[in-house]
Amino acid sequence: MTSLELKSANGGATTLDESILTPFLSGLRGAVFSPADAGYDEQRQIWNAMIDRKPGLIVRCAGSADVVRCVNFARDNGLLVTVRGAGHNIAGSSLSDGGLLIDLSAMKSVRIDPAGKTARVEPGVTLGEFDREAQAFGLATPVGINSTTGIAGLTLGGGFGWLSRKYGLTADNLISADVVTASGDYLTVNAQQNADLFWGIRGGGGNLGIVTSFEFGLHKVGPELLAGLIVHPFSVASDALRFYREYAAGLPDELSVWVVMRKAPPLPFLPAEVHGTDILIFAVLYSGDMAEGEKLLKPLREYGKPYADVISPHDYCGFQSAFDPLLTPGMRNYWKSHDFLELSDGLLDLIVEAIPTLPGNQCEVFFAQMGGATGRVPSEATAYNHRNAQFIMNVHGRWENASEDAACISWCRNLFDSATPHATGGVYVNFMTEEEGDRVKLAYGGGYDRLVQLKNKYDPGNLFRYNQNVKPTAG
Repeated sequence: MTSLELKSANGGATTLDESILTPFLSGLRGAVFSPADAGYDEQRQIWNAMIDRKPGLIVRCAGSADVVRCVNFARDNGLLVTVRGAGHNIAGSSLSDGGLLIDLSAMKSVRIDPAGKTARVEPGVTLGEFDREAQAFGLATPVGINSTTGIAGLTLGGGFGWLSRKYGLTADNLISADVVTASGDYLTVNAQQNADLFWGIRGGGGNLGIVTSFEFGLHKVGPELLAGLIVHPFSVASDALRFYREYAAGLPDELSVWVVMRKAPPLPFLPAEVHGTDILIFAVLYSGDMAEGEKLLKPLREYGKPYADVISPHDYCGFQSAFDPLLTPGMRNYWKSHDFLELSDGLLDLIVEAIPTLPGNQCEVFFAQMGGATGRVPSEATAYNHRNAQFIMNVHGRWENASEDAACISWCRNLFDSATPHATGGVYVNFMTEEEGDRVKLAYGGGYDRLVQLKNKYDPGNLFRYNQNVKPTAG
């Protein structure tokens, strides 16, 4: 490679000649891809097909040394930088046109310490890969609900899933991490070492550095838990949502019940005539004694006349990937999200009116039940600030063809706007799309000013800017 033009951080272009490129490339252990190379297009693919950008150079890092080398090279040459773990971020912030992509997806090590109940996990690991390794020892930590999500982005934004009411956010279970900062320093962060940075990476997104290794605490989970779905016709939604609101208010931490509203996919346990019709789903996981779980779930299972009730003992890893067929890569996706303290009548009424107008068979709205352990951590303890949220709503537009963009995006935005008066104003940063820069302060809440101070300290030049960006005031 004799020369290469890359996008600079200030928006211009930088031409790097052989005298600069050769020493950099020769010191890397991982693979490198430019637009002229075979396999380049495959390497730049991410989960959300709406994001179609072409980096000027992709470095598929083999380890921390490659990451440090890339950071120093980008900073010294004023390059635009993006970072990819598993490439699952809805905003597509791992890709830029013309920039340097620091790709961590090949860093796949997972090491479980069953005696100490800890895991050491590299940033290219997906949730399914982490779950399988930990479950070999009957252990788990709270992660998300789609097994192809990356552990890195999930953790840096907070992270929640079926086990969070019992064991907290993914970030709450982070014990330590290794971080490469914008200066190229390689720091271990935990409650004792670089504690300010440890605070910031637990919910502050990718603003403060690149994490090359995560250490998590693990909990005894499974291998079987009581879990599954109850599927109702949407005609009962108004009453069912109010029943759910009362039922959910008294649940113990071990039980999480989410609500999903969409058109019925062709699931084998649903009658054929139900496929494609509007449905309401109660999705359930109970992480305690199964006999006690059966008692707790009895009111939910006796409610109404559902199309199907498939709650039973499930393999934990199996249930963690149960929604994967509805979240496969290669589709166009657009999300809008709110936090709520309660499910008010006004909110429920507008949801009931909106679902029959869904713009496509793969679009959906869900309410994730929060509270429990997630709400008992002080809001100032981590950069994830929204500890009072009892429910998180995600309006998930999902479709195949670009011709449907306008209709699906408009539908999502309209429902989001209608729900705004009922919401807290807070938002889960991992659910924000790329055009929501005006919500960044809301996403980081009361911790925003502290994140700015950390940005001034660890990244005053805003090298790590291609994200839900906290802008520094220094430099």
